[in-house]
Amino acid sequence: MTEKHPVIIGDELRTTAKELPVINPFDNSIAGVTYLCGTTELNHALSAATAAFDKLKKYSSYQRADILQRCVDGIKKRSEELARTIALEAGKPIKDARSEVARATNTFQIALEESKRLGGEVMPLDISHGAEGRFAIIRRFPIGVVLGITPFNFPLNLVAHKIAPAMACGSPIIIKPASKTPLTALALGEIILDSGYAKGGVSIVPSAAGDVEKLLEDARIKKLTFTGSPAVGWRLKSKAINKRVTLELGGNAGVIIHEDADLDYAAKQCAKGAFSYAGQVCISVQRVYAHKNIFNEFKKKFLKLASALKLGNPLDESTDIGPMIDTASVEKTEAWVNEAIKGGAKLLTGGKRRGPCFEPTVLTNTTSSMKVCSEEIFGPVVALESYENFEDALKQINQGRFGLQAGLFTKDMGRILLAYETLEVGGVIANDVPTFRMDNMPYGGIKESGFGREGVRYAIEEMTELKLLAIKA
Repeated sequence: MTEKHPVIIGDELRTTAKELPVINPFDNSIAGVTYLCGTTELNHALSAATAAFDKLKKYSSYQRADILQRCVDGIKKRSEELARTIALEAGKPIKDARSEVARATNTFQIALEESKRLGGEVMPLDISHGAEGRFAIIRRFPIGVVLGITPFNFPLNLVAHKIAPAMACGSPIIIKPASKTPLTALALGEIILDSGYAKGGVSIVPSAAGDVEKLLEDARIKKLTFTGSPAVGWRLKSKAINKRVTLELGGNAGVIIHEDADLDYAAKQCAKGAFSYAGQVCISVQRVYAHKNIFNEFKKKFLKLASALKLGNPLDESTDIGPMIDTASVEKTEAWVNEAIKGGAKLLTGGKRRGPCFEPTVLTNTTSSMKVCSEEIFGPVVALESYENFEDALKQINQGRFGLQAGLFTKDMGRILLAYETLEVGGVIANDVPTFRMDNMPYGGIKESGFGREGVRYAIEEMTELKLLAIKA
């Protein structure tokens, strides 16, 4: 019998009139059933969050830390269950799902530590005549109710990146998880309920996009934090009038392999960065530029690694690449690859559908105008090209409307610093792929890749307001 998972509103587990079956993308079986929240349930969640704020902002640092510690312990206790849920509803290979659970544990651990470091500063104000004896205390205070909207691809850790900072600073949060992967978020919500957190501090409300967007019209929502597609993110920002907004959007991440790089290491990292979770990662390697002097050698190593990856059931311990999230995603990936080949690109490996999966694919002779280069493919596809001048490679990375992260393999610190100063991205990753992310670092993009920053401490800053107390001694 299919297990049914209530939604979480305030401190209550509820059902609604409309069931939401969650489909396993590998075999189309039902991974579980939850419920869609409508306008009534969303308003109940907002009222509960608003009521919770009065209590949360009075929590001491040790109370927040104690509750977050219980969440860390709860995630660890249910780690294998969470990993299996991720594999079933998102199609993520079980070994990668376990890594996501470990990262989410760490995200809450970082939030625990940051909750005890919410300091401030003392500022002298006696900087001109007549201001003698004056100084200021500046502290951060929680902003109020946060609305968080999360994507399917990291159904635990990207939810954690919104909930854990909110809990650390005392801002209540309402989470709308992706409709394709809500079960993991609901399991995390249960862990938070068991932690003793204030009623209404966290609600998990699967819902239709149109219904949740209506919440942005309510003045009680003080901040929107959204991770997902650029089209949706920028539209939501336009509706979030008089609200703080963080957008973590898409990208077409590029990486440069200079001639002095360790090619075995670079090829290994690029294969992992390009094809993990079937490329359904916003910082997945999509474009690789290798110096002409090592291009053929790098290509040989990279193709060997790509061809060796095993596609299959995400619950199989040996699977490297599982299914894409749905049939439409497979069809889009196939169409873009075929369009590139028709336009003159050369297929080096892959390029075919295998049921719900898509083979790891490498193209060359691409142009910057092809969708496989200029748009976010969100699939296991890489464009591999050569370059002669390092500055030209930097220009290639900068082409287009995205700017999330970029990678660079070289032993030359001068080139690393030049890339850091030149590349139009939110993060430059030296001697690794742009897919690298640690959960304490500031993370976000520029151009059409985003607005604001995540990473626990930086998310806390965006979920708090600075307040000054000016004092005359």
